Amino acid sequence: MAIPALFKNRLRLPIIGAPMFLASSPELVIAQCHQGIAGCFPALNARPATTLADWIARIKTALANFDETNPSSP
Repeated sequence: MAIPALFKNRLRLPIIGAPMFLASSPELVIAQCHQGIAGCFPALNARPATTLADWIARIKTALANFDETNPSSP
């Protein structure tokens, strides 16, 4: 099975951090991604629903900043 283009040269191990109801958060996803695994969370964890867009933006910003300061990190 081929690795999707989104993950090419970004994963250290083919691992996905399990989305845990009420436990997964942007901080956990960011930490997982910094370690080279795919982090995720259930959308229902972002309550109220309007919070979801904020969480996604926070994750994208943190990962973009990490990529800038760690260009050789997968």
